[in-house]
Amino acid sequence: MRVIFIILDGLGIGAMPDAQKFGDSGSNTLGTILKEYPNLKIENLAALGLLNIEGRNGQVDKPTGNYGKMAIAHPGKDTTGGHWELMGLLLEKNFPTFPDGFPNNLMDRFKEVTGYGYLGNKAASGTVIIEELGRKHMETGKLIVYTSADSVLQIAAHEEVIPLEELYKICQKARQILQGPWGVGRVIARPFVGTPGNFKRTSGRKDFSIPPPDKTLLDCLINNNYSVFSIGKVASIFTYRGISKSFPATGNKEIINTLLQIIEGEKGDLVLANLVDFDMLYGHRNDVQGFARALEDFDSYIPRILRLLKPQDILFMTADHGCDPGHPGTDHTREYVPLLVWGKEINEGINLGSRSTMADAAATIADFFSIEGTKSGQSFWRDLRRR
Repeated sequence: MRVIFIILDGLGIGAMPDAQKFGDSGSNTLGTILKEYPNLKIENLAALGLLNIEGRNGQVDKPTGNYGKMAIAHPGKDTTGGHWELMGLLLEKNFPTFPDGFPNNLMDRFKEVTGYGYLGNKAASGTVIIEELGRKHMETGKLIVYTSADSVLQIAAHEEVIPLEELYKICQKARQILQGPWGVGRVIARPFVGTPGNFKRTSGRKDFSIPPPDKTLLDCLINNNYSVFSIGKVASIFTYRGISKSFPATGNKEIINTLLQIIEGEKGDLVLANLVDFDMLYGHRNDVQGFARALEDFDSYIPRILRLLKPQDILFMTADHGCDPGHPGTDHTREYVPLLVWGKEINEGINLGSRSTMADAAATIADFFSIEGTKSGQSFWRDLRRR
């Protein structure tokens, strides 16, 4: 008995009713992609029921998977809150954001603790601010500090100016002071290389998250002697708590190949994988074509994933928020997320409806393993299991 849980980072399927409060009215990540690429080759996702969720062109008469959508119940649209909610922990209030940059008293403390000066201190696209300030950073040795509409403090540094391990230590020091009213969800190391006009971010990105304030499904599983494997950035989002083993991997291809090896090796009771490229490379960069091609690439792996699953295994596919590449701006979008569930020994073709919270996924997995979960969410395990 295993659960394979794949997070298609940023693949929203339509604006939530309160999206206007976040400036996200009309956002629809999947809709944007399908509008521009109506012949998108995602036959396997369609067969599982992805296009049936909203009755889109290409929906199938008899989906082989179970399908629905889930609302974001916490008051945000960021990575940390999304992952925590998927694992049964709902935030009552969102992490603080700093759209006008971080306050002077915080940045004075930042300089004191890290020992470095800084450039930037504003909301910006990572690739844009590196091009803007990269030359000055290399001349002065000052860190490039920036944020976004999400609750993050990002620190960019050229690897020849600030070695990677030093950048990580800087981020750890920043994480220690970013608590309470300054408690952003993540501090992110953003190393880059190259020369002015030709800078390139590297795979050395590392996230330093704030610890979950309460238990998650991962804690519940570990406490019941189940193992939790994570691939990519997932472990850092939970500050490695509730994780039995973490597999570092960057980029969708490496993450998927690592996932396939784990599935084939019959390891892990819950295996979590986040396909970061959808969000990081395409959603945030308004690259509709790139997002479309990445979806097609992922779709091509699905038959192999399904073949490798054992009879009692269950596959979940969903997202943590939206990141509409066609929406104004480059930030996450507050959207419903898709829900696809497949297994060889469970029902198929069940419309799981519109769930009121992403925590329903965690409640269902807790039922699957017959353990007590986090109390958040409503399980739909009864709809899935064959009687």
